[in-house]
Amino acid sequence: MKKNVGTVDRTLRIVIGLILILMVFIGPQTPWGWLGLILIGTAVMSWCPIYIPFKISTTGKVDQKSEPADKSE
Repeated sequence: MKKNVGTVDRTLRIVIGLILILMVFIGPQTPWGWLGLILIGTAVMSWCPIYIPFKISTTGKVDQKSEPADKSE
């Protein structure tokens, strides 16, 4: 698994995930809050399977295969 979740993305996922989990115990107390576990899991692994088909990466690294060839002729 190639990392595709950057630092800012990871931080947001953890914060939003914790808020969603807290909503299970405090607030509307709906089971939808457990979706926060998915956000925290993807943040811990630095990998999001939803990003793969869309070729999204928030790591800031450029894929070597997608870079255009050097045209300094």
